[in-house]
Amino acid sequence: MKNMSIIANIVAEGVAREPDLDVLTFVDGEREEVRTYQQLWDNSQRIALSLKESGIHTGDRIGLLMQNHPEFVETMIAAAILGAVLVPIDPRTRGEKLTFMLNDASCLGVICADYTLQALLECVDAVPSLVFAYVVGENWLAGNSSSITPVSMADALATALPEIELEVMAKDDAAPMQIMYTSGTTGDPKGVIVRHGRFGFVANQGQAVFGYTQQDRPYTGLSLTHGNAQFLTLAPSLKMGLRAVISRRFTKSRLWDIVRHYGCTTFSLLGGMVTAIYSEPQRANDADNPVRLVISAGMPAVLWSDFARRFGVDIFEFYGAMEGGMTINPPGVGPIGSCGRAPSVLKAIVVDEQGNEVPPGVPGEIWFRPADGSPAVVDYFNNAQASAAKVEGGWLRTGDVVTMDADGWVFYQHRKGGGIRHNGDFINPGFVEKVVAEHPDVSDVAAYGIPAASGAPGESDIVIAVVPGKADGFDPQSVFAWCRGRLENNMIPEFIHVMEELPKTATEKVQPRFLVEKFKAGLDPIYRDRIG
Repeated sequence: MKNMSIIANIVAEGVAREPDLDVLTFVDGEREEVRTYQQLWDNSQRIALSLKESGIHTGDRIGLLMQNHPEFVETMIAAAILGAVLVPIDPRTRGEKLTFMLNDASCLGVICADYTLQALLECVDAVPSLVFAYVVGENWLAGNSSSITPVSMADALATALPEIELEVMAKDDAAPMQIMYTSGTTGDPKGVIVRHGRFGFVANQGQAVFGYTQQDRPYTGLSLTHGNAQFLTLAPSLKMGLRAVISRRFTKSRLWDIVRHYGCTTFSLLGGMVTAIYSEPQRANDADNPVRLVISAGMPAVLWSDFARRFGVDIFEFYGAMEGGMTINPPGVGPIGSCGRAPSVLKAIVVDEQGNEVPPGVPGEIWFRPADGSPAVVDYFNNAQASAAKVEGGWLRTGDVVTMDADGWVFYQHRKGGGIRHNGDFINPGFVEKVVAEHPDVSDVAAYGIPAASGAPGESDIVIAVVPGKADGFDPQSVFAWCRGRLENNMIPEFIHVMEELPKTATEKVQPRFLVEKFKAGLDPIYRDRIG
């Protein structure tokens, strides 16, 4: 019997049920690419055959470095057909971080886009496990000076349709499906092993948790390398046949035009995206749209009611972490500003630094475990020590600081430790500081966050405190330009804070709270990016 937790079998079942249903539509500007169940299945078989001929076997890892293309999903299915493990990587990733992920996962190959190929080639010689790369798109040259020769994904898709056995059918749903890396807030990114069973489980939650119906048409502009887009949009849509619409990347200016054109009834948002959408000029037809439900993770309390009223939508707020743990606040159920309560299958507590439960309303770290009393399990790839440290006494330690009221409603505060939460991502200050420190005119640097101008709870704007390396002639705009050329877009600072000396402890540890105080005081020169 087919294991319907596995994405390949979910799609195969869709083919048997309704082969010509346009289950996925990908939008990029005025261009759209439609995939029926049958097209997904046929293309995935072709990709699977090509990957098999490139040396991929059960358990091998394949990197995926692109925005939201049809080939992204088709490669997910192809990897499942072969029993291989996908490693989706944010397409903005480059340099040491990209090299680390590819090496940590020992990727045998990478499927990239033409616009990410250069970043891959710049680090490929430092990743000895890599033997092949496929490229989606046409804006690249076949010749290169790296140790691998990229080939066109179009060639793989042009081959005759093969018949490939679903190798994963013989495995249970505990088989690894993906390795999804964390942001690396407190060190190197950690690869969370996502098993087929989890994908199958969330595929059923569209209806059970979020109330999707067969009349719904979901939309997302979030990256498929992120759990939100996969778990809230892709998995339920493939399972239920919901005709999802997926933008190549998020665009606030075209959001409402897209959902109106395609008749989308629900979409999901993270962090500061809410304020970005709300900041668009008001229009008389704002509420004239087909959307009934917005699923949000980080809706600012001050915007909640106004956003819902202006656009004529209900708000479903939730909290979720890749390692596990979840809270939900369906429309009209919990208090505004709360990210929800733990569902019935989970138990949540809030604890202090010693692991003792705190009274209602007192900030602390939120921990989760299964409601049946079984221990929480976290499985980081190639990192048993971090896996063990993430769980204490059977509880998952999230690292997120919240308050919980007497009725169990959770209110998110911030990320524990030194990370900066920016537009839904946790930014490691060390990555930003390293790049800025390499600027020839910078003597010392510290990255920190200030409360986001958007007002999104737990969100920060990024500030770089810089001590210039020369007495005069320091150009902060050159530092912004330096960052734009070397950092992922979401890591580029909003402000540069020029100082004579960074506030540090006796052990040379920078004290962020004093940086924030100095920023608020406005006594030091502070600059914005003229271009960004």
